[in-house]
Amino acid sequence: MIKAGTTEARADAPAPAVRLPRRRGIELALIVVAVLLSVYGYCAVGIARHGAVPPGAAGYGAGLGVLALVAHLAVRLRAPDADPLLLPIGVLLNGLGLVLIYRLDLETPGDRAAPAQLVWSTLGVAFFIVTVVLLRDHRVLQRYAYVCVAGALALLVLPILFPAVNGARIWIRIAGFSIQPGEFAKVLLAVFFAAYLAANRGALAYAGRRVWWLQLPTGRVLGPIVSIWLLSVLVLVLERDLGTSLLFFGLFVVLLYVATGRTGWIAVGLLLAALGAVAVGWLEPHVHSRVEDWLHPLASIEAGSGPNQLSQSLFAFASGGILGTGLGLGHSVLIGFAVKSDFILATAGEELGLAGLSAIFLLYGLLVERGYRAGLALRDPFGQLLAVGLASIVALQVFVIAGGVTGLIPLTGMAMPFLAQGGSSVVTNWAIVALLVRLSDRARRPYDQGPA
Repeated sequence: MIKAGTTEARADAPAPAVRLPRRRGIELALIVVAVLLSVYGYCAVGIARHGAVPPGAAGYGAGLGVLALVAHLAVRLRAPDADPLLLPIGVLLNGLGLVLIYRLDLETPGDRAAPAQLVWSTLGVAFFIVTVVLLRDHRVLQRYAYVCVAGALALLVLPILFPAVNGARIWIRIAGFSIQPGEFAKVLLAVFFAAYLAANRGALAYAGRRVWWLQLPTGRVLGPIVSIWLLSVLVLVLERDLGTSLLFFGLFVVLLYVATGRTGWIAVGLLLAALGAVAVGWLEPHVHSRVEDWLHPLASIEAGSGPNQLSQSLFAFASGGILGTGLGLGHSVLIGFAVKSDFILATAGEELGLAGLSAIFLLYGLLVERGYRAGLALRDPFGQLLAVGLASIVALQVFVIAGGVTGLIPLTGMAMPFLAQGGSSVVTNWAIVALLVRLSDRARRPYDQGPA
């Protein structure tokens, strides 16, 4: 059995002699189910709120169906061996997100977000199609590793030049148009980390001196992780964004472990992350307030000032019970301005209940598992690390957001993949699915064949 990090052993593994079943028909059937479930949710909201099917239900279903069908055709023609679950999962999560945002729009008629989210979703699917059609071989990305890291650093630094929004500098807003550059930066960083670690995995796996029970790497190769740690803390301090910092550093540590197979990297990474988080959480007022809210979520009620966002979120989850109140029948809008973005999961938890929330987490789990499966099946180290990195982005982001809104960890300002309001987020998530489709296509194809 091959451990994580033994990329040399996997590179010498015999190539599969038989092509795996393509299952494009299964993919199409699952896409139809995903579209029908999304339309059903849209209709359920209208019936619950107004006693009738919304007039735009047919148009919504047709639009989502056409987008999904075109994406399916792109996969069928350009990535015929790709994993058949990736695209349907993306369609279902995106469709459910549109339903939840539309449902909350009914409570805030002066602030409608669903039309803009539908436009961004269309752009995301279009980017998915372009990526699948034009990117014939994922190994091409390895040539642009340093271009990717330069672009990622520029995107991370750019929001510092703009005013803070809700206490954090993670947005760029110009003439009513806003984007979150950090969403795009995480994919570029995954490409760079995968390329860097694939090229230096031998030196990184070499162990230095032992300190107590911990086998440390050599001082020469310890520099990169210390630099990444300092950069993540700098981002946290300047942008007051705990989520991006955790995702940034967590991605690098996960890929270090996969590349080397040494648990010492995990220990060093957790130690540095803990030190940075404690220091910044104590010294930076905005992050410190998030920690205080996490430690005492009901303090605002006890002080007589009413429930804050986190306590309202906890109330929403509690009122949902096992089966939920039903779409359109909850009161999560009481959370306030972030109910469509940071706290969209609270609406799902209240109106779909524990059962619906578990189904959503299972969808995310399947998406992550399929990414890891593609990484295990690929033979080139860059492809292995890139697949694991992209899947880990989704896993880390879901954990950080779900943990924040349920009170498990301090709250961050990140967007739930596909579900939450945010154009930058939905486009980036479709880019991740597109790259996983390309990687899984290569992983499931016999290695004696070139690009499809």
